[in-house]
Amino acid sequence: MSKLLKIILPLLILPVLFQFCATVPEFLPNEYVISVTQGDVVLGDIDIKMFKKEAPLHVRNFDSLVSIGFYNGTAFHRVIPGFMIQGGDPNSRQPFSATNPWGSGQKGQTRVNAEFSKTLTHKRGIISAARTNDPNSATSQFFICHKAAKHLDGNYSIYGEVTKGMDVVDKIASAKKGRSDRPLVKIEMNIKKKLNPNR
Repeated sequence: MSKLLKIILPLLILPVLFQFCATVPEFLPNEYVISVTQGDVVLGDIDIKMFKKEAPLHVRNFDSLVSIGFYNGTAFHRVIPGFMIQGGDPNSRQPFSATNPWGSGQKGQTRVNAEFSKTLTHKRGIISAARTNDPNSATSQFFICHKAAKHLDGNYSIYGEVTKGMDVVDKIASAKKGRSDRPLVKIEMNIKKKLNPNR
């Protein structure tokens, strides 16, 4: 091999390698672990996977929030057994009060346009975006279906599902609660992306 070819070949290969490294993660499933505690009690882990093709905007938003540790310390602030458990409000990092209501979200949060699916349905374990009456008002809050809720189909954006840990969802759903379906003892979450999703 000529000296010139030895110099040129790496220059030709490097851009291809960089492009490959940049695109490989897109082929990996977006999988995460939600670690849940209530007070000093560890409730367990909820493994979830995202529906990238069906709801790319919501998945991208969720991933960006997980990447900055946004959800860590937030609560499952609304639990309704037989229906769903809801969390992800940044206000829930701080104690609930009249001036810091949980579930209202914060001004300035990135809003995500609706991605209603014609094929996915709100079955047990589905993750969907919480929102106001405006279909395009989803931000960070999400809910996990405790039981099937098909009446939500076409009205709320499904973007993931639980793959393991529905027993933890059951524990959350059965928590003792007070007004506004808020658990009496804060149920806290920490979310991390799986580095080795196939393990």
